[in-house]
This record gives sequence, C-alpha cells and structure tokens, in this order.
Amino acid sequence: MNRSSLRKPSAKAISVIVAFALCAFMLALAGCSASTSGSAQSSSSTSDDVKTVRIGTMPTEDILPAWVAQQEGLFETNGIDAEIVVFDSAPSLSAAITAGEVDMAMTDIMRAVKLTESGADVEIDWITLGTTPDQGRFGIMTNADAPYSTLSEMAEYVASEPDSDKYAVGAAANTVPEYVFDILLERNGLAPDAIATVEVASLPERFSLMASGNIGAAALPASLLELGENSGMKLLADDTQGDNISQSVMVSRVAFADEHADTIIAVAKAWDEAVDMIAANKDAYRALLIEKANINADIADVYPISDYPKAIEAETLAHPSSDIVEKQIEWMRTKGYGGDNASYDEATGKISKD
Repeated sequence: MNRSSLRKPSAKAISVIVAFALCAFMLALAGCSASTSGSAQSSSSTSDDVKTVRIGTMPTEDILPAWVAQQEGLFETNGIDAEIVVFDSAPSLSAAITAGEVDMAMTDIMRAVKLTESGADVEIDWITLGTTPDQGRFGIMTNADAPYSTLSEMAEYVASEPDSDKYAVGAAANTVPEYVFDILLERNGLAPDAIATVEVASLPERFSLMASGNIGAAALPASLLELGENSGMKLLADDTQGDNISQSVMVSRVAFADEHADTIIAVAKAWDEAVDMIAANKDAYRALLIEKANINADIADVYPISDYPKAIEAETLAHPSSDIVEKQIEWMRTKGYGGDNASYDEATGKISKD
C-alpha cells in the first residue's frame, strides 16, 4: 500500500469524524454549563456545614458509582449533601480544586502530584477505576487502512519511512494515555523513541486525526477505543493484559480532609453501596452511564460496564499502593514533568513535596 492510500480518509472514517464532532459539541455545551456552576464558592468551606461536599469530575465512566449514589439517594442516607460538578476539561477541574471550589475530585495520579507541587495539596483517597487490568482500558489505535496492526509492526514501518513524523502517535503530555503508551512500548520490547508522539490535547481531535489517517495512531481511553473498533479501526495494543497500569483516583483537598474526615468516609460508604448496586444489575445503570459519560450512541447498547473498586477496605480508606503511585511519579521525573521531590504515603494517601 502506498502512502497516498494511507492518507486518504475512507467514507466510513469521515462518518465517524462527523458523528464524533457532534458528540464533542454536545460535550462542550454540557461542560461549559457545569464549569459555570463550578465557579461558585465551595459550600463546605465552613465548619457549620461539615456534611456538605462538592465533588468535581470530568464526564467519564470512572465516576459512575457517584452518579448512581446521587440517583439512588445514597449520599442522603449516609448523612451528606453531595453535589457532583462536571467540568469540560482537566485544566478547569484542576483550577477548581486549586481555588477550593470543589472539596473532592476524580482525577489521575499525575495530576494529583502536580496539584500538590503547585501548592494545592491533595490526598489520594481511593482508586475509582483501575485496580485490575480490565478496568478503565487505555490503548493505541490506528485507522482501518494503516499498513500495520501491532505496535511492533508500526515501529518497523516508521523506521523505514524517511518522513516518519507523519506517523506519530497522538497523545497529551503528562497524561494517563501517554503513560500507558510508554509502558506498552516497553512491554513490546521497543525503545522509548521507537515511535514519536505528537501533542494533541483534545480527545475528539485526536480521534479524528487518527481516523482520517493524518496521524499514525492515537492514545485513547476505553470509550473511544470501543467506538473505533465498532467503526473498523485497528487496536494496536491496550493495557488489559499483565499488571494494570492506568488508574483514575478520588482525591480530597488536604485542608478539607483534615477538618472533615467524617464527610469523606460518608462519601466513600455511599460509593461502596453504589458499587454493589452496579455489580448486581449493570444494565439498570446503562442509561445513566450513557447520559453522564457522553458515550456515543453507536456503541451505547454494547458498551461494557465495568466492575468498580471499593473505597473502603478493612474499615479505612483504600488508598492506592505505594507501588502504583511511585511508578508514576518516577515516570514523571524521567519525562521532565515534575515529581522531583515528591513522595507518597500509602497509609494516609498524602503526597509530600520535600
């Protein structure tokens, strides 16, 4: 296959791009509305309101148990008034955490480290998705016409191309997809620079560039991998085998956690009750997942609903292990993303910046 056939988007790819653009537009509308509400002062900032908590998140499946807890009244039965505030981007969510506009948030380990390094101290309370390899899939995908079907084949093809940068993998710096891509290269016996990356921060844009053949591949989360597979794209590799390498986590601002530990425990109990309800009847919450996580309509009926980790183990918060967190901090150091003086205390979930 010559290069020109690789660059030309198929009719199917174009239909995927159009459908996804519409999805992205709806996501932007939802995110902008939520971000406006997120700019208000935190209602849990005084000791007179210790049972009120604002939880920030992106529109993603990783926080489905919180939405179930909200729908089923589980927060109320655990004695708290919880508001879930949805943000349209990770930077806007981080800004809300920094400003104290949310008390807890669903984010990732790298962002938790960066928040602490910037002076917005957070503790990692529990893993929201990613205790096992089948939870929270991430992977590398290419278009249907690409002349390679695995990461190793892609590396070999790229090495033979004089203009290899045209076949870079779309990713975003210091994010879970980029971390997963680097680990997948290692697992496939490839050098860190075997395949170049190109910065594409927007997930919709990243998917569209991959689908149209304008980049060699894209590092994507589960919902877009499922959409791509349903549209005939090729999965080059994912993280569903071996040790799990991608986690999303619930964090709390340390200033809030130190004063309102009982509120965090109440949120965790409601989360665990919701986890049990999802496990007992996953399809009962499919419509809620599709609505809240903006799952594309083409895959709504078949999208796999995950099992979710518990927030409490042995009557205490299930902070992620030091092994999980320290590996990601070390990766940040290697990439020059920070973490130079960061360390993690598994017993408390706190990140220090000595």
